[in-house]
Amino acid sequence: MPTSAVATKSEVLKRILVVDDEPEMAKVIEQALLRRGYAASKEYDADSAWERLEREDFDVVVTDINMHGMNGIELTARIARSRQDVPVIVITAFGSIETATAVLRAGAFDFLTKPFDIEQLVIAVERALQNRQLRDEVRRLREEVARAKPISDMLGDSPAIRKVHETTSRVADTETTVLVTGESGTGKELVARALHEQSKRKNGPFVAINCAAMPEALLESELFGHVKGSFTDARATRKGLFVEADGGTLFLDEVGEMPLGMQARLLRALEERVVRPVGGNGETPFNARIVAATHRDIESLVESGQFREDLYYRINVVQVALPPLRARGGDVLALAQHFLRRHSGAMGKSVTGLSTPAAERLLAYAWPGNVRELQNCIERAVALARFEDLSVDDLPPKVRDYKTSFVVVATEDPTDLVTMEEVERRYIQRVMEAVGENKTQAAKVLGFDRTTLYRKLVRYNLVAAAIGDATDDCGERS
Repeated sequence: MPTSAVATKSEVLKRILVVDDEPEMAKVIEQALLRRGYAASKEYDADSAWERLEREDFDVVVTDINMHGMNGIELTARIARSRQDVPVIVITAFGSIETATAVLRAGAFDFLTKPFDIEQLVIAVERALQNRQLRDEVRRLREEVARAKPISDMLGDSPAIRKVHETTSRVADTETTVLVTGESGTGKELVARALHEQSKRKNGPFVAINCAAMPEALLESELFGHVKGSFTDARATRKGLFVEADGGTLFLDEVGEMPLGMQARLLRALEERVVRPVGGNGETPFNARIVAATHRDIESLVESGQFREDLYYRINVVQVALPPLRARGGDVLALAQHFLRRHSGAMGKSVTGLSTPAAERLLAYAWPGNVRELQNCIERAVALARFEDLSVDDLPPKVRDYKTSFVVVATEDPTDLVTMEEVERRYIQRVMEAVGENKTQAAKVLGFDRTTLYRKLVRYNLVAAAIGDATDDCGERS
């Protein structure tokens, strides 16, 4: 029997109502479900079953179609109208297309044709319970999102995101320099804004600059300012972002992309708390809190000489490591519901929720683009939606058709068995994918030092992973 169907003593027993006017059949089904750990009970007609449903809670209803008085399809339709949270499994001796269509139109979750193996029924009940649990979760998240506070894109209750919230709240009201790390699209600027909004500086300016978006000379002028005539296009004196952020927060996004020459100037500014504009002789003090962010494996950049070690320690006083979306479990649904609410309002559409199949696809997908990709997905789905709930058909094809990939290291076919070396190669590759090619994190997961990891990456010809630091700047920015 399926082990998932057997309830333990610590679990609340799931209540199943069996409805069949054949006493023997009702008893057989009831006893089979009782033996598998369910709190099953029976009724011999649909009218009595409905009366019980009006005064008692049940998790699943299993009903026959042909009964005296109200039939099973009528009972199913009534449950679908008044007790939408209770999935119904219909059993019938007539397995025609017409019957199946009528059953599903009435709102049944599933139907079985007599005679059926009792294990088929147990599996159908398990699926119905899982479906109900997911629907309940979607409804709960919809209510939670409706009550959410302004930093809404940081929604979630997974252990990984709770740790982010805890660290952010503990360090926000200090002057400590913070380094926010994480893959592209995980919401690093949201954390920076949260740090600002929860600090004493919240009434001051929040100034952000992407250090990868401009050449070195322009970046220097943007950060430190310049005096009139210091270069060809310097038609007026400019004070620079360090000074503009005075009394507030300066957010240095993608600081890992900053040229080495600029890194030296940034280090001096952070240590001395003064800046010298391009072409100027005097120095100007500034009073801004510094928050930096990068999607790169910055420790690897330090080791390879692409990032100054002294600057790394200066900006990495406290680190907030943002988890990828694939590591946040059910947070996907909370975020999806939030984006759905936002975009349906903006588009003037009455899309209010996710269908259960759509929620299942969202949970199954790996989200390489993280929260940004999820937002794009939901915006597209809302634009295409024709009903109140988003359906699977509304989702992008790559989400709709996604198949989870696993590293297979065992098989029933001896010809498919692989060597231990191949097992190691596949596992290293899988870990590297799971941590977004971050070699520091991968080494910790694998229990290697970084030198050993590099050597194995080269040995197993995982060249893209081994030279990722050199190619990361071709990827998407946060």
